[in-house]
Amino acid sequence: MYKVTSEIYGETNYNSVKGDNGRVLSKFKFKYPQDENIVAQNGMLVDKDGDLTVQRKRGSTLDGVIAIEHSEATELRLVGLQVWRELGAGVGLTSIAAAFYTQQVVCTDVNVGGILDLIRENVKHNFKLLQNRNKIDVLELDFLKPVEEYAPDLLKAIDNCDIVVAADVIYDDDLTNAFIHVIDVLFERGRLSGKNKTVLIALEKRYVFTLSDLDTTAPMFEYFLKQTIHKPWLFEYIDTNSFPQYFEYDRSRHLVLLKVTYGK
Repeated sequence: MYKVTSEIYGETNYNSVKGDNGRVLSKFKFKYPQDENIVAQNGMLVDKDGDLTVQRKRGSTLDGVIAIEHSEATELRLVGLQVWRELGAGVGLTSIAAAFYTQQVVCTDVNVGGILDLIRENVKHNFKLLQNRNKIDVLELDFLKPVEEYAPDLLKAIDNCDIVVAADVIYDDDLTNAFIHVIDVLFERGRLSGKNKTVLIALEKRYVFTLSDLDTTAPMFEYFLKQTIHKPWLFEYIDTNSFPQYFEYDRSRHLVLLKVTYGK
């Protein structure tokens, strides 16, 4: 059976340890964002009282580690069991990171290969890190299902949410069409409830050379743009170089971050 492996495993050493269940436990190091109360004065960092603050060095005890259990290689339909530069919910890395700064996180994915149970296990791996400050709910969301088949707790979570984060979900035309429909559902329920939604979409442009164009193009991304051109949506491209990188990985230069809102 043909298997694929995420490119990040060859780029960075995550000190992975293989478990008896066939998966590995990897440590994803990160730096906490600098305290907003610390500002620069005359080239030095000082706190709100004017006291000098020394920057943390790499490896400082104030750096953090998120422990994530995942597969090293999978067949194509189970790639969510790995960690990628961008991911749906996958194994939960992004959701756990988001839980540092939000009151509530709802982590969703289609439940194939035991992904949802694996996310729950990864939340447990990081219980001490989260210090039970935030609640992470894990629910199934299958893009291919009609909204009439959504579970009541999923609909409640959709109605209560403000920000939706989706990553690397535009790599197949059928899935892209289904994802666009999900965004329609999000915006429609937001308009009915009066709780507007902001959708953040991260994706990596996958360039290929096509004979039809005799050029290198990103057909999947272009297909998404073509299918949404008549939607009443507002697109804002966010410069990914405008904010720091806190995790250790090689950031793709083809990364696109889109902020999508409903146009009035």
